[in-house]
Amino acid sequence: MNFNLKDINLDTSLLVTILSTVLQVILILFIAGIFIAIAKKLIDRFFDSRKNSKFNKMDVAKADTLSSTAKSVSKYVIYFIAGISILEAFGVDTKGIIAAAGIGAIAIGFAAQNLVEDIITGFFILFEDQFSVGDYIAVDGVDGTVEELGLRITKIRGFDGSLNIIPNRKIEIVTNKIRGKMRALVDVGIAYEEDIDKAMEVIKRVAEEYNEENEDILEGPTVLGVSNLGSSDVVISVVAKTKPMSQWEVERELRRRIKNTFDKEGIEIPYQKRVVYNKKEE
Repeated sequence: MNFNLKDINLDTSLLVTILSTVLQVILILFIAGIFIAIAKKLIDRFFDSRKNSKFNKMDVAKADTLSSTAKSVSKYVIYFIAGISILEAFGVDTKGIIAAAGIGAIAIGFAAQNLVEDIITGFFILFEDQFSVGDYIAVDGVDGTVEELGLRITKIRGFDGSLNIIPNRKIEIVTNKIRGKMRALVDVGIAYEEDIDKAMEVIKRVAEEYNEENEDILEGPTVLGVSNLGSSDVVISVVAKTKPMSQWEVERELRRRIKNTFDKEGIEIPYQKRVVYNKKEE
């Protein structure tokens, strides 16, 4: 059997070239990963110092939002540089690609309009401070806490634990439920036979006691009076202003305290009753 030495040398040279290229790609990806990790640490360190600064202290939610966006930008830039380097490792002339980037950007703009819209909207959300990481918002039929505000998407964690990922271009009307005072509203029904003035006085006493104990209550609770005459009850409304995200806890505790006090005072809260008549044949 005859061996061609030239063929062996050619195969060996090709194998070395392939292995060299693969090693370069692995090395580029490894270095890119290191740079991404370093960038994240530097960004975290910078914004942590701004949050803890004695002078010109930055709001925590805004700092978290800017930090998240800066990480996204740095990651995309490093990925772009790594991609160019990998193309060069395969022998692709990237100078022509970079030179044509201006023309390519226009073409990509038309081909990826949704992506461009996402990024532009993300910048406007960020710099207009419409909402920040940690805010409780309602948008596009979804409500929850903002976990991440990126250049392309916004992640919202619902109360049921579900993670909703919304493209920024879909965010048109935002309801921010954490800016300013929140309303806690409690409706209490009493029987028509009960003394309305007495019931209102009892609710007022409960509200004043609760106000002294809970620092999350900013105003009230105030007894508004009779808000509805139902089919089986007289409804008395109580309203308070609370710190953001505390309104539901205040409502629950007010209901509990009012119910317990009504039981002590003998004030009836009507509820549906079922009476069963057992007719026996004689």
